[in-house]
Amino acid sequence: MRIRIVDAFTDRPFAGNPAGVLLLDSPSFPDDTWLGDVAREVNLSETAFAHPLPPGAGADWALRWFTPTTEVDMCGHATLATAHVLRTTGAATGTVRFAARCGILTATAHDDGSLTLDFPTSPLTPVDVPDGVARALGARVLSAHDTSEHIGDLVVELADEPTVRALTPDFKALVAHSKRGIIATAPAQDPARGYDFVSRGFFPGVGIDEDPVTGSAHTALAPFWAARLGRTELTGLQASARTGLVRVSLRGERTLLTGTAVTVLDGELLAAP
Repeated sequence: MRIRIVDAFTDRPFAGNPAGVLLLDSPSFPDDTWLGDVAREVNLSETAFAHPLPPGAGADWALRWFTPTTEVDMCGHATLATAHVLRTTGAATGTVRFAARCGILTATAHDDGSLTLDFPTSPLTPVDVPDGVARALGARVLSAHDTSEHIGDLVVELADEPTVRALTPDFKALVAHSKRGIIATAPAQDPARGYDFVSRGFFPGVGIDEDPVTGSAHTALAPFWAARLGRTELTGLQASARTGLVRVSLRGERTLLTGTAVTVLDGELLAAP
C-alpha cells in the first residue's frame, strides 16, 4: 500500500504543513484502530485516508483525517495534500468532491499547479476573553471569538505581528480553553511582503502543540479579517517555524482556500489492515 508525505501550503519541500496520505483501494475504511495506529506511526499533525466512492454517491472520494491521538472533523492541509496526490498520480483531474465528517468538500486543480479547496465558513461569535488565556499565551489579548461546532477553535486577536511570532505558550494551560485549539492572529506588519494577516495555531488538546499551517482555521480567519480589512480576497501567513501561505476568498457561507503542495516521500506501508 502506497503512503506519501506531502508538504501542503508551500511550493518547496520541508516547509508548509506535512501530512500523511493513503489512497485506499477498498470500498470502505478499515477499522478505526488500524487508522489510528497508522496516524500514530506517521506522527504528523494529520494523516488523511481516502477511498473511492461508486457513481451516484454524491462525492468522488470518502475522506477522513487522524492526528496521532484522535480523529478530527475538518482538516485543510491534509485535504490539500490528498488532492495533490490525486492530481499528480492521475487518479483525478479537475474538481474532486470529498465526503467528510463536515460535509461535502471540493478541491479544484489549476494549470499553475495550485489547488483551491471549498470549505464551509466558520461563524464567529464574540466572547469575553477567558480567564487564563492571556497568561497561557504570554501576551495581551485584544479580543476573542468562538468558532462553535464548525472547527471548535478560539480565535484570539493580538496587538501585532511581532507579538504573534514571539509567543511561547504554556500548552498544558491552553488545553482547557477550547474544544480543538487556539488561533492567535494579528494584522501583517508590512502587507507589501505579500500577506495581509498572520496567525499561529496551538492544538495541545488533540496532540499537536503547534500546527505548522492550519487550513481549516482560515475558514474563521477569512471572515475575521474580511470584516476588519474590508476585502474578501486575502492572504494569510501562518508564522510557525515552517511557515506557509493560504490564499482565502470569502464567499458567504463558503470559504475558498488556495495553496500549493509538494510530495516529499513516496513509499510502501507494509502493515496492511
